[in-house]
Amino acid sequence: MKKLISFFFIFCFNSLAFCQTTSIYTFESEELQDVRTLQIHLPSGYEKDSISNYPLTIVLDADYLFDLYVGNAKLLEYADRAPKQIIVGVRMKNTRNKDASFNKINSKLTLDSKKFMLFIKDELVPFIEGDYRTSPFITIVGSGITANLITYFLKDKNPIFNAYICLNPTFNQDINQQMISYNLTNLKEIDNTYYFYMNSTEQIGSKKHANITVFNRFLQSLKVPNFNIRYDYLENSPNPISAMGEAIPRALSKVFELYAGISEKEFDTKIKMLPPLDAITYLENKYIEIDYLFGTNIGIRETDVYAIEKLIINKENGDYLNIFGKMILKLYPKSPLGNYYLGLYYETGKKNRKALKQYRIGYGKMDPSNPNSDKFYENVQRMLRKE
Repeated sequence: MKKLISFFFIFCFNSLAFCQTTSIYTFESEELQDVRTLQIHLPSGYEKDSISNYPLTIVLDADYLFDLYVGNAKLLEYADRAPKQIIVGVRMKNTRNKDASFNKINSKLTLDSKKFMLFIKDELVPFIEGDYRTSPFITIVGSGITANLITYFLKDKNPIFNAYICLNPTFNQDINQQMISYNLTNLKEIDNTYYFYMNSTEQIGSKKHANITVFNRFLQSLKVPNFNIRYDYLENSPNPISAMGEAIPRALSKVFELYAGISEKEFDTKIKMLPPLDAITYLENKYIEIDYLFGTNIGIRETDVYAIEKLIINKENGDYLNIFGKMILKLYPKSPLGNYYLGLYYETGKKNRKALKQYRIGYGKMDPSNPNSDKFYENVQRMLRKE
């Protein structure tokens, strides 16, 4: 059966200097025996770039969550804190109560909810992955009872989603026992990374808030290294709606923390005490993972290079500058930084001719309009004076 049965419209809009594309489709589901409306957001440059892949995000409750999520995703993308994403909004049928309902006595999903989960896992995700260039990293977003629904995907031996964003969640009363039955500690045996985000505010009701708080304590007690949990209590939010507006960027910052440049906290907790070779390996692995998970070959940010530069230069007489430069050249051969560090390595060892060669190669890679090109050429001039 052809699942994509009609195409309504495509429109472009400019915001923050981007041209984004959002398409509205109707999708015929064999699992649901019903038609669902999808909103599909493609990032700027998608049509022009036929190589790059993008992380996929599924947003439930699309009627009110889709635009809110897309807007925040664009802001973090603009700030270089998150990658571009393919975002698919799913409009719920007959209100979300049918698609995400559960038995309030035993917390089991209804038949309609089970079918809706199969629709997402077995139809929607394969359709998007088949028709669009997606990376391996997949996020799902829900609010209220749809936030509760997405927790059931963690039951799978190899969960299909990497990140679970639960906004103002209405968790079932047995959520802790549900998670115990999933034996989430087994996730540490999987070569993958998972994120679980939830927020709360007293404005959603004292009973719901208490349930979320207890659930958070349980999750934090699991201590699974690759299952990253963040809980935000948004004390000053005047209502649940404003809480969601505040929670989404917080969730995105956590889910895509690997993508962002090295922060002061990341440096102090993960890099500062590393020996030079381990610091180089850390930086190399960070960008290899960014490329793999998010399909984004952004090149090593200069700020990240400079963040570990002192570790390389000041420790062990700069002996690892050679490895540092070669690592950068291996990952990004068009970058002049690799040649710069090789030149500095040779200059430190008084091998001026080799240093001059590397500085010249690096300078040749630079655009003359680059404000740093003159400073780079000073290295060439310095070596010429030593010849």
